[in-house]
Amino acid sequence: MSEVLKMGAADKYIVPGLERGLRILGEFNRKDSVLSAPELARRLDIPRSTVFRLLSTLESLGFVERDSGGRDYSLGLAVLRLGFECLASKELTELGRPILDRLRDKVGYSCNLVVRDGRSIVYVGRSAVPSPFANMVYVGTRLPAHSTLFGRVLLRDLSYDQLHDLYPEERLHQATGKTPATVADLYKLIQSDKEHDYVFEPGYYEESIATLVVPVYGRGGAVISAIGVTLPSAHIEKLDLKELSAAACGAADELSQLLDHIVPGTDISATQNERKQ
Repeated sequence: MSEVLKMGAADKYIVPGLERGLRILGEFNRKDSVLSAPELARRLDIPRSTVFRLLSTLESLGFVERDSGGRDYSLGLAVLRLGFECLASKELTELGRPILDRLRDKVGYSCNLVVRDGRSIVYVGRSAVPSPFANMVYVGTRLPAHSTLFGRVLLRDLSYDQLHDLYPEERLHQATGKTPATVADLYKLIQSDKEHDYVFEPGYYEESIATLVVPVYGRGGAVISAIGVTLPSAHIEKLDLKELSAAACGAADELSQLLDHIVPGTDISATQNERKQ
């Protein structure tokens, strides 16, 4: 009897609409990444009209997205953003630090762990080596996503429409001559980047610095973070790019598996290829 009373006392603080909305989000998973409103209504035993209202609310906040046909739904970027914040403060940085340290020792250059927050990239982990060239990057540094190689990697899951919504302006601010001038230019670069396991370019954001960036994949093959190696542009002539990229890709694969967003043993490149199809 006392347990029933306790449950009744707790129930009075529950907000039914919020509970139902969260239950809807909880139905999406790796297997069921796309669901229709009627299917959600059936699973949760909620009237269809109520499900439609809840989905409309979640869609307006960015927690779900409708497909091009307007019938089915999938998780939206707002869910990923919550995940970014959690990972940045907990698992990602804790598990990423020793991986960054090992990568730094192996390649002999500074290594960084970065996530995206809206139109910005945020450095959440860094393992540096003493260097004579100026680099003011530190943990917490925020840079414009569209003008960095990290941003190009972290924006790759967005469709053209989503990218345009994020950057509605006609012209993008150019940090250097290599910064894409429009959203269309940025989208073309991102699509080209997807053909490779890593992105590398000297002087993209800072003329004296070359950066190699590798995506860290999460559940369903979504990019949740990126690992990057920075080096002086002057070192490129003696650089073994194949060796450097292999080391960075290995570090990214290791972090993906440690975060348990990808089942250990999963072929990351195969997952990426599945997403392209």
